[in-house]
Amino acid sequence: MDVPALDIQLKTLPNAPGVYQYFDANDTILYVGKAKNLKKRVSSYFTKTHDSGKTRVLVKKIVRIKHIVVDTETDALLLENNLIKKHMPRYNVMLKDDKTYPWICIKKERFPRVFSTRRVFKDGSEYFGPYTSMKTVSTLLDLINGLYHLRTCKYHLSQDKIESGKYKVCLEYHLGNCKGACEGLETEEEYHGNIKAIKEILKGNFKDSLSQFKKQMKQFAEDMQFEEAQKIKEKIEVLENYQAKSTIVNPKISNVDVFSIVSDESYGYVNFLQLSYGSIIRSHTLEVKKKLDETDLQLLELAIIEIRQRFNSNSKEIYVPFEVDLGKKIKVTVPKLGDKKHILDLSIRNAKYYRMERFKQDKIVDPDRHANRIMAQMKADLRLSEEPRHIECFDNSNIQGTNPVAACVVFKNGKPSKRDYRHFNIKTVVGPDDFASMEEVVYRRYKRLVEEEQPLPQLIIIDGGKGQLSSALKSLDALNLRGKIAIIGIAKRLEELFYPDDPIPLYLDKKSETLKIIQQLRNEAHRFGIEHHRNRRSKNALNTELETIPGIGEKTVVELLKRFKSAKRVANAKLDELEDVVGLSRAEKVYNYYNKK
Repeated sequence: MDVPALDIQLKTLPNAPGVYQYFDANDTILYVGKAKNLKKRVSSYFTKTHDSGKTRVLVKKIVRIKHIVVDTETDALLLENNLIKKHMPRYNVMLKDDKTYPWICIKKERFPRVFSTRRVFKDGSEYFGPYTSMKTVSTLLDLINGLYHLRTCKYHLSQDKIESGKYKVCLEYHLGNCKGACEGLETEEEYHGNIKAIKEILKGNFKDSLSQFKKQMKQFAEDMQFEEAQKIKEKIEVLENYQAKSTIVNPKISNVDVFSIVSDESYGYVNFLQLSYGSIIRSHTLEVKKKLDETDLQLLELAIIEIRQRFNSNSKEIYVPFEVDLGKKIKVTVPKLGDKKHILDLSIRNAKYYRMERFKQDKIVDPDRHANRIMAQMKADLRLSEEPRHIECFDNSNIQGTNPVAACVVFKNGKPSKRDYRHFNIKTVVGPDDFASMEEVVYRRYKRLVEEEQPLPQLIIIDGGKGQLSSALKSLDALNLRGKIAIIGIAKRLEELFYPDDPIPLYLDKKSETLKIIQQLRNEAHRFGIEHHRNRRSKNALNTELETIPGIGEKTVVELLKRFKSAKRVANAKLDELEDVVGLSRAEKVYNYYNKK
């Protein structure tokens, strides 16, 4: 097939809504997309510079462009969804979910059975669902079976066969679980009245059933049938208890779909809640893998169409966190307050919980994917030019102004690299000066890395605010590393992140993975520094008195401690024992010092 040059294909595209498909040299479909204006959208791929490497690779592979013009943008959205599912192009987002969901079936029969199934047949039966959890289905069926006595047998209960006496009541009848329709002991009208009530319950409407049961209870009580009245009362309590658990907002909110999205650099998570009479009758979260840095708007629109098709939803109104374009037939509401905002917030919370669970699973099952996601997220959250695969964090320790030390901890791919940790004893600073100490250790650290041609980190974190950050920057300037390594400071009280030359701090979400990594780095640097500081103080406390003896130096102290293990044993040693270690002259100085004392 002769394929015209790309520029000719682009010039002949229409200014109309539709769906476009990209093919490579082997005529393999690469990507499917929708557009309000096909010509403008498709041309933009070839005229602007793309930030994403994947998009640049895609554009290089495109040889042929196919398009389908449709009447409306809604039609384009539906067609795009169907083509993606049919062809599964390499560069399209992946809707990761292929489970078969359970339904509740009300069988098309003279006396309908109600049961769960995963297979839907076009036989005139009514199907409610699909439900995302079998537990939900079991709970509903238990509720229905407790309220209404329905048959479970598979007999063909035609009027002729019942009247001819073909069937006999079974054990279920004697147990009180069935009213014996097979022997004509229950009328078709009465049975269908129960089925009608069951349909309302499955839709989330409990009002009619409660009203009917209350009338029956009152009638039984008036007729002095108190045992029957008590049974009805128990059913009312069961139904009210279920209603209380399932109703979470105003019962007037009915036949509404709620959608929300949270995303990271690699995936989007779209939560779906379906409401009926204030009750959540369905909840589901769809994971969408990004391929070309799609926006939340693009992902949400695609996921809404997919989910509504999958769950056979015909709701006329949806709640979403921001405006989406789904055509004129669907009312789109962006709640700002009240019950509607409450339910949207609940949906967002569900999406976040799902993302957290996936994050934990990745950490166990696929550590590389977990690390890649954290790195990509940190790059975006901290506005870095590259992923911070190698991070170093500095902290000073000079408790009570003594023995000033500093610590440098190293994380690689989001995990501690303890063999790369370093301690620093402050050499050039007199007294407790945190700013000068930070300047010294940062200079010493990176001067050595540069001289030894060791790899530099992508990110430096300074435990402190603007002052500490400024001191560290002086050292980077002196080493000509300013701008070559990203550097930020973290203030302890409010977890503020400070950037060079930016007076306004950055505040991250308190639950974000990026902030958790930074806090872990800061806490590890603090622990490592305190440990070294404690060891120095212990050593100094041990050595102080021996070093104060006139004429006794550090080497003599070390020799004595190697032999006697403690300053106390040195003090109690005999002269000849000391002489054996350090000679007579120094032994007499030590012996006389302690014995005079």
